Amino acid sequence: MRITAVTCVKNEGPFLLEWIAFNRVLGVTDFLFYSNDCSDATDRLLDALAQEGWLTHLPNPAEGRNYQMEALKDAANHPVVSEADWVWIADVDEFLNIHVGDHTIPALIEACGDPQAISVTFQFFANSDIDAFVDEPVISQFTRSHNPDLWCGETAIEVKSLVRNDFPLQYYGAHRPFFRKKLPEKKRPSWTDGSGRAVQHRFLVAANPRRIRKFPALGARQFATLNHYALRSLDSYLVKNDRGDVNREHRHFDDTYWRERNDPAWEDLSIQRYLPALRREIDTLKAMPGVRDLHEEAVALHCAKRDALLEQPAYREMRAQLKAASKLPPQEEEMLRELGLA
Repeated sequence: MRITAVTCVKNEGPFLLEWIAFNRVLGVTDFLFYSNDCSDATDRLLDALAQEGWLTHLPNPAEGRNYQMEALKDAANHPVVSEADWVWIADVDEFLNIHVGDHTIPALIEACGDPQAISVTFQFFANSDIDAFVDEPVISQFTRSHNPDLWCGETAIEVKSLVRNDFPLQYYGAHRPFFRKKLPEKKRPSWTDGSGRAVQHRFLVAANPRRIRKFPALGARQFATLNHYALRSLDSYLVKNDRGDVNREHRHFDDTYWRERNDPAWEDLSIQRYLPALRREIDTLKAMPGVRDLHEEAVALHCAKRDALLEQPAYREMRAQLKAASKLPPQEEEMLRELGLA
């Protein structure tokens, strides 16, 4: 089975090897990376791996600010995507945690009955009061999250999607594929959640903005969860804040984004079953010519950027603000105030 992972990156150098290795453990066979404006060796590390045939690396084709959507439009016509059996579109801070069979993507597909798409629910992992960046697997460091059925007072949580090659595709979205609105009902794709249940009709047809990329999480994670490490260490979050993201150039995150994802109510260690195989795969990648040195350079540049940012009063204030911030999401804190409990 040929499974292609597609992602966009900017200054993710220290985290690339873990993500590539993890997805190889899951059964991903091919990778298509788009990068833009990298200053931390991300692009050079990807080039080194591409030279050895481990992935395909292209410059992001976007001419405007919508980096991810322009890249996905380009990716749809690339042979590494169009010739794949399945396509997995995700970010480098997102890890597909499969709970069935041998914990691989083929096992998830089988458990779900081999549909044309599988949409897996996010679980946002908190910072866990980890300040310093450490060059160790992210999945080993961050173990606490919100209640997986409830996020910021909402029962509906966003998803990312695996897509089979015969999906009646109009275009790939970052969270889910889209089919033509006038597609006859009988030709609509078979599509499940992470428990193998048919997705809700309103999500299937993208009936309204509220249901375009999310649906209720309760009962949706029997076979798989998508662990999202959007914060990582405080050091790395400051660097991320300086970088912006792949979707909108120069967008900065305030403490609302941090607080919404820093709820440590729930401990979940299940993804750590992958650690032995993950570490072996990372070692294999580091044995490729130049890869270990480029990874270490990326780590050094990541730490140097943190140090440079902390020379600025604004970033020192931001760091102090985030460390002091409530671990209740703003929406839940407001609800408690309304109930007279806070």
